[in-house]
Amino acid sequence: MARASWTTTGVFAGRGGARTDEAGIVSGDLTLHTAWDGRQAHVTIQYSGTSTWFTLAGSPVPCSSSQDSRQLHQAAVEAVRAGGGATVPGYDVFRGSV
Repeated sequence: MARASWTTTGVFAGRGGARTDEAGIVSGDLTLHTAWDGRQAHVTIQYSGTSTWFTLAGSPVPCSSSQDSRQLHQAAVEAVRAGGGATVPGYDVFRGSV
């Protein structure tokens, strides 16, 4: 089965932070990680320099390719930087209307 992953460090959350399933809103200096298992992209987030990962609300997202999951990762990074209680953008947001 195909697998891929991406990690972006030094993501400073915009005002209102990012929403997680386990910890509610997180903010500050964050690290985002996206893992693609061949069918879905799982997006997690942590305070940079810590070991605890939280699920970014809206994850996992169906993704049919490694390229789509990479685009989703970048869209999630941009959403967190924008803040406002950011969640994982829906598939239609980063891929176009499906």
